[in-house]
Amino acid sequence: MKQEVWVIGGGLAGSEATWQLARAGYRVKLFEMRPVVNTPAHTTSYLAELVCSNSLKANYLENAAGLLKAEMRRLNSLLINVADETRVPAGGALAVDREEFAATITQRLTNLPQVEVVRKEVTSIPVDQPTVVATGPLTSPGLSQWLRELFGVEYFYFYDAVAPIVTRESIDFAQAFMGARYERGDADYINCPLNKEEYEIFWENLVAAQRHLDHLGEKTKEKYFEGCMPLEVLAARGRDTIRFGPLKPVGLVNPKTGKRPYAVLQLRPENKTGTLYNLVGFQTSLRWGEQKRVFSLIPGLQKAEFVRYGVMHRNTFINTPHLLLPSLQWKKRENLFFAGQLIGVEGYVESAAAGLVCGLNMVKWLQGEKPLLFPAETALGALLRHVTAADPRHFQPMNINFGLFPPLAKKIRGKKEKYRAYAERALEILAQFMGDFVENPTL
Repeated sequence: MKQEVWVIGGGLAGSEATWQLARAGYRVKLFEMRPVVNTPAHTTSYLAELVCSNSLKANYLENAAGLLKAEMRRLNSLLINVADETRVPAGGALAVDREEFAATITQRLTNLPQVEVVRKEVTSIPVDQPTVVATGPLTSPGLSQWLRELFGVEYFYFYDAVAPIVTRESIDFAQAFMGARYERGDADYINCPLNKEEYEIFWENLVAAQRHLDHLGEKTKEKYFEGCMPLEVLAARGRDTIRFGPLKPVGLVNPKTGKRPYAVLQLRPENKTGTLYNLVGFQTSLRWGEQKRVFSLIPGLQKAEFVRYGVMHRNTFINTPHLLLPSLQWKKRENLFFAGQLIGVEGYVESAAAGLVCGLNMVKWLQGEKPLLFPAETALGALLRHVTAADPRHFQPMNINFGLFPPLAKKIRGKKEKYRAYAERALEILAQFMGDFVENPTL
């Protein structure tokens, strides 16, 4: 029997790492502290629960997130395969029925004979125990303290925000309309248009509304991740900031007027039945009563039923460039791997990708082989090289984006054509790098 590996954390990264290890024949003890110890953001005991949006972002190759998913499919990613099985309509994005998604992953992992799911909090790890730490941005205080003592350095942190969800039947379609931006994909989004006067009233109320974090000092409130900025913080930067961000009207025409609105809120399906919709880009720290009051000012949402309000929670990540090797092993203890948002990748798919690579590299380490260091031209390589090689003095969480990739050999003018070239190069190089593993992912 092969050696047992511990995986700490049953989120996206931990679930993916467990799958890759189990596929290679290793016994895995997967520790998930919920529901024995809960977090401020989770609501179920499922593995791989999605706590924010139900969207895994773009699903086409001209987008870096779409390319990352394509690479993971070629590496037999559990999470991407299940996402494909449980998807809900979302235009060009890959969105899932969050409960079916998490329940399916939980079932797949618990049904594996070589996987034991242990429901308890881990606060320390034995020196000789091969372990993947994938506890995510909500790492428990006990394990956080142990890691601080182990590393001898301080964590960084930021506050992350979750968007509200409303029922479809409570939306006023006399004002809202269905449609996808630039008519890409099916008309899966509900669009709530605002004219200039309506936008001004909404903006003024938004920036003046009370927040959950108003009792904190200004220094603490500034520690947000740019990619998940609370709507009201973004709005406070200028009267038109959100009109060029989450409320941008480009690519949309109101069929009732035949014109582009001054601003638009888009709502995305939250489940397969289409009964719940997520307010896209409306991650927020407003008090719940204020969310109801302010967001109901948007045309179409005057009588909206909110089934989940936005919440804020503290996210934790380590100084990865200072601590980890490119293989995601701790520099001072090679049997200790780290994955997910804890290492400073930001996003569902990025977290799962780090778990996938951790699982594969733990297998390589246990077999005495060299780790897989994915080429920088691939999405996997570009992302993980960034988080392990960035300037540790200014390290911040990062989403996958084409700005992380090496330039193309030939300059291409059109953005779509350029991004397609990045993707084609990446998949070709990945196939060469992985060889038979890519062609036969069940090996």
